[in-house]
Order: sequence, then C-alpha cells, then structure tokens
Amino acid sequence: MPCECQVGLSCLFGGIIIIVAAGVFTFFPVFLDLFDYPWYISLCWLWFGIGCALTAIGLLWEALGLQKGGRWHNKKASAREAQDEEAPTPYVMIHA
Repeated sequence: MPCECQVGLSCLFGGIIIIVAAGVFTFFPVFLDLFDYPWYISLCWLWFGIGCALTAIGLLWEALGLQKGGRWHNKKASAREAQDEEAPTPYVMIHA
C-alpha cells in the first residue's frame, strides 16, 4: 500500500500553527515583561523561522503538485470519471 501522507498540507498547516505558537510565546516578553531573556527571544525567532520554512515548503509542494499517487490522488479514477458522459439508468421498482 503506498504512503498516503499529505506532505504539502501537513507542512502548510503545521507551519502556520508553529508561526501562531511562536507569536503567542513572543507575547510574554514583549508585552508582559515575563521571560525577558535573550535566549528565550532567540528561541521564539527560531521557531518562527521554522514555521515560515515549513509553510513555504508546503506551499511549494502543493503548487508544484509533487504528491505521489494514492487513494487521494488516483489518476485512473479521475480519467474514468472524465470518460463517463452518460447518466446511469435509473432503477424501476416492481410491485409484486
């Protein structure tokens, strides 16, 4: 069974969540003067950078269509749907 990981979407949403979390943790030293240590602020910038990198990778992955085929990207099924132009015949119930 092929890997059905959604790498692009996982990176995209994971990166956004990490960016938001870095912003929340940056709130404390900037506005409340808590955890006002240089290493803490450096870690916040590091996580912000990691989030931006993951978001960029996810955007590129989805934009370039690098996802391998699997259950979610089945080329045979989409080709079959394109060939089916007629509507199916409806069933008729017969009363006994």
